[in-house]
Amino acid sequence: MRRPLPLLLVLAMAARNLARNKVRSALALAAIASGVAGLLLSGGFVNDLIFQLGEALIHSQSGHLQVARTGYFEFGSRAPAKYLIAPEEVDRIGLQTVSHVVDVMRRINFSALLNNGRSSYPVLGEGIEPDNETRLGTHVTLLEGATLSAKDRSGALVGAGLARAMNLKPGSVISLLAPTIDEAMNSVDLEVVGIFQSFSADYDNRVIKLPLTAAQDLLNTNGVNVLVMQLDHTENTQRAAKAIAGRAAKLGLEVLTWDRLNDFYWKAVALYDRQFGVLRLVVLIMVLLAVIGAINISVAERTGEFGTMRALGNSGADVMRLVLVEGVLMGVAGAVAGVLLGLAAASLISRIGIPMPPPPNSNLDYIGHIRVDVIDCSSAFAIGIGATVLASIAPAFRVRRLPIVDALRRMV
Repeated sequence: MRRPLPLLLVLAMAARNLARNKVRSALALAAIASGVAGLLLSGGFVNDLIFQLGEALIHSQSGHLQVARTGYFEFGSRAPAKYLIAPEEVDRIGLQTVSHVVDVMRRINFSALLNNGRSSYPVLGEGIEPDNETRLGTHVTLLEGATLSAKDRSGALVGAGLARAMNLKPGSVISLLAPTIDEAMNSVDLEVVGIFQSFSADYDNRVIKLPLTAAQDLLNTNGVNVLVMQLDHTENTQRAAKAIAGRAAKLGLEVLTWDRLNDFYWKAVALYDRQFGVLRLVVLIMVLLAVIGAINISVAERTGEFGTMRALGNSGADVMRLVLVEGVLMGVAGAVAGVLLGLAAASLISRIGIPMPPPPNSNLDYIGHIRVDVIDCSSAFAIGIGATVLASIAPAFRVRRLPIVDALRRMV
């Protein structure tokens, strides 16, 4: 029984065959490379969109982590006064000592009626520590006036939508009416120091921010609802959450990460993943069609050559393996070229930037980039090779089943 052709010989023959018709091979390689580059660029664009969405949510509203009384995140919006964290509990949990935690800020939330002297409007109030929140809120845009500072005991920041609805400007005097933790009504007069715009239009339509001390005086408490943490890097979120969870549980508290706090984020991620999956399928089909045409023409032209190989004693498996190896070589070359082309294009596009309109339920435009990672490169590379190999299977089987006599009749 004749032994199969050595692999090195098959590789050499496959490389020589690809070089015989340079134009056809170049067209097939261009199709593979463009498909791989397209996958790389689209994947990097989606990655950047998801990354910027997460950073906008973190640095405009939620921070990286939040600690609150157990049950607050589920039921606290109805009665935040029932889920207060006492000052001594804040000291005992010691969040400042946790690795990767850069800043810790306290917040208290409440519902109130805002009055501008002419009409009233229901709002959500946030008592904040101004200096800490300013460091966190890098994705909050100040439209008018000044940012809130620790010196502004009677100052307030108003969301852009709320300011439009109540005709408020920096210097406007307003009053807030809210129930205390004892269910009595209390009010406070404030002066609008600035108008802000965050990532979320819904948030800006109903939120007013005031100093934590003023909010505590209004609600007649020295407690807070949540402890918000800013970390050194977003990728350390889960590590820091695990370190805090044990401490929090001992005090009847729970910790939630930014992605769990923002349900909108996961819905957006699921949508973009589904869209990118469809794009992958379309690119795969395009590459398949382009490569199938090139390989079928090449195999048809060389049918007599394959018949000669069979007549000289090579098995059908040898011929089939030769066609498949040619497909693999073409796929590897096209995938490498596509990855290099995609990386170069990604770098160029990222330097220029892509002006993007606000996402759904958002106020702010942003500049998009191409954020390529190892997973995207590996996936695009594998798809480029896989599509080419798939395109080679049918012609390879057809050559293997073709009788030697019929193949030799096609000699030219």
